[in-house]
Amino acid sequence: MPFASGDAGKGATLFKTRCAQCHTLGAGEGNKVGPNLHGLIGRKTGQVEGFSYTSANVNKGVVWGEDTLFEYLENPKKYIPGTKMAFAGLKKEKDRNDLITHLKEATK
Repeated sequence: MPFASGDAGKGATLFKTRCAQCHTLGAGEGNKVGPNLHGLIGRKTGQVEGFSYTSANVNKGVVWGEDTLFEYLENPKKYIPGTKMAFAGLKKEKDRNDLITHLKEATK
């Protein structure tokens, strides 16, 4: 099932509880354990300046969009074998839809 628009407010809560310890969203904010996600939609994997990616992430060559994020966020290690992202994923489609809806707004 592909991405379907979700609840950005619920997505913001999911980001805060599941993602914010490793990622920032705002323009000019630094990288943490994971890269800053500003400008995520439309960017190729492994492209944030100053972040040290695994070769698996750089070489994946996927452009992040609603559907690629929907698949990735279900199981990051399956989508990009060799990634160092420790996040196990969001199994519920609704949670992924909510988070992606939030990311689309918060990373512009």
